[in-house]
Amino acid sequence: MPFVSLKVAGPETGLDLVAELQREITALMAEVLGKRADLTAVLVEPAPAGGWSVGGAAVTWAAHVEARVTQGTNTAEEKARFVAAAHDLLVRTLPGPLPLATYVVVREVPADAWGYGGLTQAERAQDAAARR
Repeated sequence: MPFVSLKVAGPETGLDLVAELQREITALMAEVLGKRADLTAVLVEPAPAGGWSVGGAAVTWAAHVEARVTQGTNTAEEKARFVAAAHDLLVRTLPGPLPLATYVVVREVPADAWGYGGLTQAERAQDAAARR
């Protein structure tokens, strides 16, 4: 049940760009991190013009990806591959050059600290183990 927050600054962050980023990030979560696409939520938030700076200087295009996953469900190698693939996606998809300080974060959340449908991930794991 991953949740991905993607913040984007740029002059052209229309609905087509948002939809493409949502599709592509969802695909990366499934292909690289092994997450279920049907449970992957992606929020793309545009930043206001002039609202993003790096090193104190305003930038025209910028992006930040933060993916939340259940702690311990991915290896260091998988997370590194996701960071590289998500960065590559941003570079390929956004029309302007991105600053070096374009961050991709994989945040691991303890299984007992989040969930969906009213159950934590820990409760889901316990229910699945009990059914075996």
